[in-house]
Amino acid sequence: MADIYILHENDEWTAPLLEELDRLGADYEAWHMHEGHVPMHEAPPEGVFYNRMSASSHTRGHRYAPELTAAVLNWLEQHGRTVLNGSRALYLELSKAAQYASLETHGIRVPKTTAAVGDDALLQSAASMPVPFITKHNRAGKGLGVQRFDSVDALAAALETGTVDPSVDGVMLLQQYIDSPDSSIVRCEFVNGKFLYAVKVDTGGSFELCPADACSLEESYCPTDAASASPSFEIIEHFDSPLIPKYEAFLQANDIAFAGIEQMTDRDGTTYTYDVNTNTNYNREAEVRYGTSGMKEIARTLVNAAKGAGIESY
Repeated sequence: MADIYILHENDEWTAPLLEELDRLGADYEAWHMHEGHVPMHEAPPEGVFYNRMSASSHTRGHRYAPELTAAVLNWLEQHGRTVLNGSRALYLELSKAAQYASLETHGIRVPKTTAAVGDDALLQSAASMPVPFITKHNRAGKGLGVQRFDSVDALAAALETGTVDPSVDGVMLLQQYIDSPDSSIVRCEFVNGKFLYAVKVDTGGSFELCPADACSLEESYCPTDAASASPSFEIIEHFDSPLIPKYEAFLQANDIAFAGIEQMTDRDGTTYTYDVNTNTNYNREAEVRYGTSGMKEIARTLVNAAKGAGIESY
């Protein structure tokens, strides 16, 4: 039996965390959620459980990993286990529409968005959306389904030719386009529900096609890829924003311990929050320059949680 359990579906993204847990001498197990079973009639092992499921798991051949994870989280929570980023966090990870609704409840501005199922509904929604606008997937990540359109006719033509990829959950989002003057976004990182740092992402012009999911529009945008030349990741020293306490309240209300929350400011100085990542990753190159490590802080939080729960090894 381990003390710490990591629920995930991406070995590459999870490896940096396991390295930090090894450095701390932690006793852990990594549960890959591509396939498995949940013995609902049995009690789960004692320990601290950390959910790192990704909304883009289906792009890596793990179509039902989120559904399996949901079953596991329900099982763990039923038995009172300590779960970080539990079932509510997973729910928000898998639905941007749900994210926006919860963010707005906490007084956080989000882009004008309409959720639609079916091409006709999408076109009807576009008629009342200012141009330009974008489409995106409700269950997303990696910039899935993000396209910019400068007219309703352009969207109609794309739908007719089949060049608008459907969302894996069937729900497409139509969203106002946020025009950043310097093609950059800011991602605020939170560990144990508290602000850690903010990183500015220079999207190098390609971002003009996507005012959301900037850090993962393509594989080259993955924040774990320190060798990537574009975009540039730079941690902002002494970052301060009135949104930080609102973000922390949002995370607390939704039982989210670890997250990256992304925002963009338009040419008029209005800031929009457009994405919450509960399986947050970090850019090592930027962290080395700044002298911090998000994964190290997560590992410490997990070890402290195990100690606080009175796990036998501690």
